[in-house]
Amino acid sequence: MKLRGNLTVAIILTGALFACPFTSMAQTTGSANPTVDQARVDELTAYARAKYQEAKQQAASPQKSLEERATERPKVQLTQDEAVKRALSNNIDLNVARLNPKLADMSLESLYAAYLPTLTSMVNATSNNPLPTSLLNGGTNVTNKTNAFNFGLNKLMPWYGGNVTVSFNNGRTDTNSSFATLNPQWTTQLTATYTQPLWRNFKIDTTRSSIGQSRIARDIADVTLKSSLTNTVANTRNAYWNLAYTVAALEAARNALALSDRLVQDNQVRVEVGTLAPMDIISAQAEAATRRQNLASAEASRRTAELVLKRLIVTGTDDPIWAATIEPIDKVTTDPAKVDLEGAVKNALENRTDLVTARRNLQSNDINILYLKNQISPQLDLVGTYGSRGLGGNTFIREGGVVVGTVPGGWPDAWTMMRKVDYPNWTLQVNFSYPIGNSTQDVALARAKVTYTQAQTQLRATELQVAAEVTNAALNVESTLKRLEASTVARQLSEKKLEAEQSKFDVGMSYNYLVVQFQRDLNDARNAELRAALDYKIAQTTLERVQITP
Repeated sequence: MKLRGNLTVAIILTGALFACPFTSMAQTTGSANPTVDQARVDELTAYARAKYQEAKQQAASPQKSLEERATERPKVQLTQDEAVKRALSNNIDLNVARLNPKLADMSLESLYAAYLPTLTSMVNATSNNPLPTSLLNGGTNVTNKTNAFNFGLNKLMPWYGGNVTVSFNNGRTDTNSSFATLNPQWTTQLTATYTQPLWRNFKIDTTRSSIGQSRIARDIADVTLKSSLTNTVANTRNAYWNLAYTVAALEAARNALALSDRLVQDNQVRVEVGTLAPMDIISAQAEAATRRQNLASAEASRRTAELVLKRLIVTGTDDPIWAATIEPIDKVTTDPAKVDLEGAVKNALENRTDLVTARRNLQSNDINILYLKNQISPQLDLVGTYGSRGLGGNTFIREGGVVVGTVPGGWPDAWTMMRKVDYPNWTLQVNFSYPIGNSTQDVALARAKVTYTQAQTQLRATELQVAAEVTNAALNVESTLKRLEASTVARQLSEKKLEAEQSKFDVGMSYNYLVVQFQRDLNDARNAELRAALDYKIAQTTLERVQITP
């Protein structure tokens, strides 16, 4: 703060001393006490010189500048291509975006899981004692114990919405009924049922609609990742060129300070030999102080630009580059290229990620409309069932109602009978249902059609916006190129003007003020040329980017 204050004092005193020529003129035209005025000028000159020397000493104090601290860190030289490669590999936001397609794959797999077969099983044990309401009960206190072992398989078919169910049932019954012919009695039954929609859910159903829309969402995830990749590359290139610009601007600030310091030294020599007024030293010193402030600002801008680039190419604060100083190898140079506006617009309308996403969303809406149309159709299902049964167990031999013998048997007998299909059974039926009046599906279909029309209109608006954006980017490339060419000519002329004015000043035919002014003009011209070169690079990168992503 003290250094800045002393420099400010020197600048303010310089402005005050610029009024001294008018005071001297007043002295020559009739001042009553010229000795006092000249003493005041000498006093101010000495005070300003002392403040400036104090500021220089503080600038050389052990407190290190940003540039000095930067030189102590390890240096990493990077080309633009290397910076882009590091960004594609290390950028944290990009690595997060790469996970989105994987998440979409998992969502799609979860929907396909609906077509996996489902295995079911059931084990059951029951005991029944019917009331003796009839002579056919087989006794006054009959006990029937049944054990069931059932298995099943259910699968949704991926085509035409069909569903197949297979069940294999096994039962064992123990009874003390006097009428029983088998005890224990084994029963087996194998049944297959196929349900086929003939109208609603035939072309499309809930599962197939969700899968179709999820496939589109998966494609959109790839498009979004492409957009992130393109934006990361463009941002990295722009950050790299901005760092290269700040490096060049820092060098230009050093050159401007060197010119100002040399003018201070030259003026000091001229003052000592008596060919220049002391106030000209103050003006040169004030200009040098301003150049030092500009140098400090350029150093801060370089550090800020470096941080922006590091944020894009490092994996974290533990990355070695984070603590290093980046030195861009590629310079901000211009490669004038002709812009194919018509080709750029055509390429953007075909490949731009937001347009591709909008078109894919329209396809998703198509699937939704197809599904809703199908859902308002009548429900018409064909159901077919075919099965076989078997029976086995110990068979009683009766004579006159009395059991005189037993033929051993069991579950294998029931299995053999079922396998031979000695007792087949089948059914074939058609189920029909249709809601009367407007249903929720009708309202949903009408809303989906309006949404589809709205999306189509929005797509056309986006296409127009993309064409305008690409056109503006192309025009910006051309305009920045013209500005760069003009700034290059202006910088060359400023160099010649300063050289000519310096030559005139060296032989006493010019003024210190003009030399200082021409130095400022040259510094401004150099900065303008560097800025125009940077803007041209950014404009080229932007034109490439807007053809792919917004």
